[in-house]
Amino acid sequence: MKFMIIVTGANGFIGSAIVWELNQAGFEDIIAVDSVNLQTRNLLQKRKYTNFYEASELWSFLATPEAKKSVSWIIHMGACSSTTETNWDFLYANNFQYTQRLFEWCSQNQKSLIYASSAATYGAGENGFDDTYDSEKLKPLNLYGDSKVIMDRWAVKQKAQPVNWYGLKFFNVFGPNEYEKESMASVAFKSYNQLKTADQLGLFKSYNSLYKDGEQLRDFVYVKDVTRWIKEIMDKKPENGIYNMGYGEARSWLDMAKSLFAALKKPLKINWLEMPEPIKSQYQYFTKANMTKWQSQKMSAPEWPLEKAIEDYVVNYLSKQDPWL
Repeated sequence: MKFMIIVTGANGFIGSAIVWELNQAGFEDIIAVDSVNLQTRNLLQKRKYTNFYEASELWSFLATPEAKKSVSWIIHMGACSSTTETNWDFLYANNFQYTQRLFEWCSQNQKSLIYASSAATYGAGENGFDDTYDSEKLKPLNLYGDSKVIMDRWAVKQKAQPVNWYGLKFFNVFGPNEYEKESMASVAFKSYNQLKTADQLGLFKSYNSLYKDGEQLRDFVYVKDVTRWIKEIMDKKPENGIYNMGYGEARSWLDMAKSLFAALKKPLKINWLEMPEPIKSQYQYFTKANMTKWQSQKMSAPEWPLEKAIEDYVVNYLSKQDPWL
C-alpha cells in the first residue's frame, strides 16, 4: 500500500521544514498544500513532492478514491499565524473550521492527523504551560490564541477520532525557511538582519517590574527539533492528544541577543525600544513548556540548545546566499 502524506502550510515556515525532514527520511510521496501558490513564493524549490494544491483545492482531492486509499497522515500546519489579526471570522474559518474538517475526514477514513495548536492558547501563563491542563480554563490574550484553543477544546470531546491524532502547541519556533513571515518572523531572524547593517540591536523594554529590560523569558525551540519530533510522532505513535512543542527552558531575550552577537563576532550593544501600545496589552513576559507529558511517552529530548541553534542558523543559513532548507 502507498504511504502518502499531506502537508498543509507546506509553502510556509514550519510546513516547508517538515517536507525537508520527510525528504531526509526518504519520503517523497507528499501532497503539498498552501493558500499561497508557488508563483507567489516557493519555499519548496529544493524539495521533492508529488503534487501541490492550493488550500481550497484539497477537498476535491480528499473526495477521491486515491486519497481515501493512499493517504496515511495529514500534517496540518496551514493557518493564519498572525497574533495581531483582528478579523475573527477569518481566524475562525482558517484556524478552526478548516482543521475541524480535516479532523472529521481523518476520523471517517481512519487516517492519522497532526495539527498546529499554539502556546498562545496559554495566555499570560497564569495557569502555567502544562499540556495536561484543562483547555476550557485557558484565557488567550488575543484572537489568534482563541482560534487555536477552540480547536483543542473541540478535539478532545470527539467520540469519533482519527486513528492517531496530535495537537502540537508550538512555542517560540525559529530557524531556516521563516524568511517570508514578515512581522511574524522570529526576533532571531529580525535581529540578524538588523545586525547586518548596524552595530546595535533594538529590543523592547520591560513594563513589568518583575522583569528587567531584556530579561523577559521565552521558550525558544529550533525548527529542526520540531520537525524531528513530528517525524518521531509518526514513527512511535504516542498516546493521542495535545502536546507542547518547546525546548522546556525559559531563556531571556538577552540570551538570544548574546548568542547572535557571538555568532556574528560582534560586541554586544542593545538599544532599548518602547513597546507599541497594541503589543503591550497582549505581551507574554514568560513562557516555558512543561514537557513532562512528552517525556512520559518516552519521546526524545531536544537537541538544539539556544546557543547551538543560533550558531547553526547564522553560519549555515542566514549568512549563505542560498539560505533555504
